[in-house]
Amino acid sequence: MKYRRSIWVFIALLCLLLGSKWRFQWFDDPYSHIVLSANQELLGASIASDGQWRFPSDGSTEHKYLACLIAFEDNAFLGHNGVYIPSIVRAMHQNLTENRIVSGGSTITMQLARMARKNPPRTWWEKCIEMIMAWQIEQSYSKEEIVSMYAAHAPFGGNVVGLEAAAWRYYGRPSAQLSWAECATLAALPNAPSLIYPGKSQTRLIAKRNFILQKLNAQGVLSPQELEQSLTEVIPQKPSPLPQFAPHLLDYLIQKYPDQKRFQTTIDPDLQKNASRILSQHMVTHQANMIHNCAAMIVDVKTGQVLMYHGNTPGLGQQHQGMVDIIHAPRSTGSILKPILYAAMLQEGAILPETLIDDIPIQFNGFAPKNYFETYDGLVPASNALSRSLNIPAVVMLQQYGYPRFMYLLQRLGLHHINRPADDYGLSIILGGAESSLWDITRLYAGMGRVLHTNAQSPGSEPIDNYARQSVLPTAYSDELTVYRPLNAAAVWCTYQALMKVNRPDSELGWQGYDSAVPIAWKTGTSFGNRDAWAVGSTAEFVISVWIGNADGTGRPGLTGVQTAAPILFDLFKLLDHKEVLTMPQNELKLTEICAQSGMRKGENCIDSHWQWIPFAGMHTNACDYHKLLFIDPNTGLQVNSNCFPPHQMIAQTHFEVPPVQAYYYKSKHPDYLSAPPMHPLCAGESSLLGIIYPRRASTIYLSKGLNGQIVPIVFQATHQSPDQKLFWHLDNQYMGETHTIHQMEFMPTEGWHTIAILDEQGHRDEVQFEAKRMD
Repeated sequence: MKYRRSIWVFIALLCLLLGSKWRFQWFDDPYSHIVLSANQELLGASIASDGQWRFPSDGSTEHKYLACLIAFEDNAFLGHNGVYIPSIVRAMHQNLTENRIVSGGSTITMQLARMARKNPPRTWWEKCIEMIMAWQIEQSYSKEEIVSMYAAHAPFGGNVVGLEAAAWRYYGRPSAQLSWAECATLAALPNAPSLIYPGKSQTRLIAKRNFILQKLNAQGVLSPQELEQSLTEVIPQKPSPLPQFAPHLLDYLIQKYPDQKRFQTTIDPDLQKNASRILSQHMVTHQANMIHNCAAMIVDVKTGQVLMYHGNTPGLGQQHQGMVDIIHAPRSTGSILKPILYAAMLQEGAILPETLIDDIPIQFNGFAPKNYFETYDGLVPASNALSRSLNIPAVVMLQQYGYPRFMYLLQRLGLHHINRPADDYGLSIILGGAESSLWDITRLYAGMGRVLHTNAQSPGSEPIDNYARQSVLPTAYSDELTVYRPLNAAAVWCTYQALMKVNRPDSELGWQGYDSAVPIAWKTGTSFGNRDAWAVGSTAEFVISVWIGNADGTGRPGLTGVQTAAPILFDLFKLLDHKEVLTMPQNELKLTEICAQSGMRKGENCIDSHWQWIPFAGMHTNACDYHKLLFIDPNTGLQVNSNCFPPHQMIAQTHFEVPPVQAYYYKSKHPDYLSAPPMHPLCAGESSLLGIIYPRRASTIYLSKGLNGQIVPIVFQATHQSPDQKLFWHLDNQYMGETHTIHQMEFMPTEGWHTIAILDEQGHRDEVQFEAKRMD
């Protein structure tokens, strides 16, 4: 009864299959994840979950392999409907004659059906099932689709499954680039993959390959010359390791798109390989200094396509956290955000490119930034401060701009790791107090370059995706950012002009002398404690970014952007073919006369000036107020005014006047600077002849203990324009002493708020309030 029921079930199933055109999911095997370059070259792959190298099919099959497969397995493939009766009859006759299985008579479609059933034992019953399944497959799929499924699931020896995996494992290139002999070899492998594969039974494999080639020659597919050449090709000895040129990119894509198996990317394979060589060469030196990790990207400015992606030191493996993808890891930004602040202030007309910015010792609520070399210029042009990456001018500018506004701007520009309350960062955000990833920093700089490109192509246009467009996939762009031009072309242009003046590494000295030299707007960054070194560079066509350090955050001496990241940056730029130059956005700039000394718009008292292109917003800035018209007593050379001196005897002189504290440092960098003459003793009124350098107004100073456990005195410092003047010091209205020429005095204030005051012999006064605290 049970046997009869099975017969009826089989008949019903047979009728259902033969009469249907359902496209069944015949295979549910797990696939490898593969990442391909822009030209379909394999960059890397991960093994499937069942331990097999089984690549996902792209739906096509190389024509050479198809011809070899048909010649070897199924001459009538293009004409039958899944079952070829003459082959079945021939196989039955051979098997009965030999009293053993000599031939199966299976078509390619029947072999595909057998693969779908996981290659069960060969029986007449199984043969019948394969014939039924083959018929149904032929009803539902085209011949091209059938061959594609066969090629994707055929066994090729060992744990290699599928034509593409076999082509890469045995020949190191895609199936589309295989020769006739190589395709014939692979066509013969699925026939007996456990017995014949490269490295085993070479004689039998060569015989089968040659049989296929001779058959193709007999059919007129191969010429005699092609046959002769093909027969001389050697057989591979063993599987080769698969390429691993982008392991971190593959991991990133798997994590981002877990259901996708095949990743066609925008990566340039030659750039990827050459960049790997450059990174490896540099890291040999740095690893001697116990610096182990680096990451780098190259992005096409116009399209946002990522052309090179190295998430960590090539070949590092699992040592020193070599598997970590640094590109998407948040790291301290160092000075890499300074150009953004400069551009933002240019855009709103808060500064001009050469506006003088304070560069003196400062302190804000206990935050006391210092320049890298701990020197001060007194006043420095904003563009010069940026190109030299001076810290104090950057903090002064941020205080003026407002760190909450700056944080909001950075978030709009896509730096999504900056997500804490603004007060958590404070002014330190401009010096590395915030974190961002190499991915976001690269996208930001590429967005700035794209603003210039867009303006050059269509002046005045404002696409919302300039700062959002970046992807390793050709059709996938980030949709998380729709920014309405946060930095305009004029601001970006002026910023790039400043960044092109950054001194290049020693290896690049004299670069201007070469006709092929390309101007590069570039910036470095170094985090506190020498934990992170950055370098980002932009041309009209490309942005390159480099990070170097230790993934675990360990700092090392010499780990700076200039010393470690910049040389890599410029070596990577040498790999690129530069055809375009940056175009000035003249539609957003105004040619303006600028004071040569102050960098402000020319005032009525300015002597030297030059013409400069500035953003339109800069036209609303003040005219120069550093140049003042002074009236001098011709006999004494002292300043006078109409209250104390006959006007007709006064001589008018134009003088560039810097405030006293700034002048103290300014004249050390500018020996030609002359302080304004002192006021005549008979003339009333105050003048800004003196100033307290340290402590700064409303600052906090910390009382520390020496080795003996006693509070260490703090040295206060002041300046006076007249070097012969005496200064009289008062602390909280109590006279403390006097200084002459060198105006420094030691104090040991108690905890709390105090007022320090200085007076000169003419009664000119300056005072500062400060807070003293004990260090715990």
